[in-house]
Amino acid sequence: MAVKVYVVYYSMYGHVAKLADEIKKGVSSVEGAEAKIWQVPETLPEEVLGKMGAPPKLDAPIITPQELAEADGILFGFPTRFGMMAAQMKAFFDATGGLWREQSLAGKPAGIFFSTGTQGGGQETTALTTVTQLTHHGMIFVPVGYTFGAKLFDMEKVQGGSPYGAGTFAADGSRWPSEMELEHAFHQGQYFAGIAKKLKGAA
Repeated sequence: MAVKVYVVYYSMYGHVAKLADEIKKGVSSVEGAEAKIWQVPETLPEEVLGKMGAPPKLDAPIITPQELAEADGILFGFPTRFGMMAAQMKAFFDATGGLWREQSLAGKPAGIFFSTGTQGGGQETTALTTVTQLTHHGMIFVPVGYTFGAKLFDMEKVQGGSPYGAGTFAADGSRWPSEMELEHAFHQGQYFAGIAKKLKGAA
């Protein structure tokens, strides 16, 4: 039976969605693994989103908290807001109380990926503050580490991502994920799927 990996994200301007697509490709490249992309619900009114210049949402389905329990592993993606996850993703986590009460997600592997505006904008703090959500659910945090190899040490170009997960810098919104950042996202999906597969096999 295939390992089911959910890629669950929030993206206001599309940067995280771009990473999510590559992560899905990485998961799907692993034999015996299947990926499905989901979005979390938007919490801002259309009028506010319009004033913020946010484009229309992509057509990925909207996930409910209960549907998380169907996955064998979950990768969560979101932009940062003041060094932690965006409120839309936090609101989604806040709605998972029923899953927490039953410990429905306990033992499931989880990973994270993210977008920040600047180099000091939270590429690590966003990840660190997210681990608390996973911990209370009893999930197994699967960081990508340095398995991506030498490219993570490249100092010649601006690049997002860290040992915690794939990432990108959006700047004022005009910068899109670079080729290297997309490669990192693909690798994370592939690596995570391999771990999820081993865990499911061991169970």
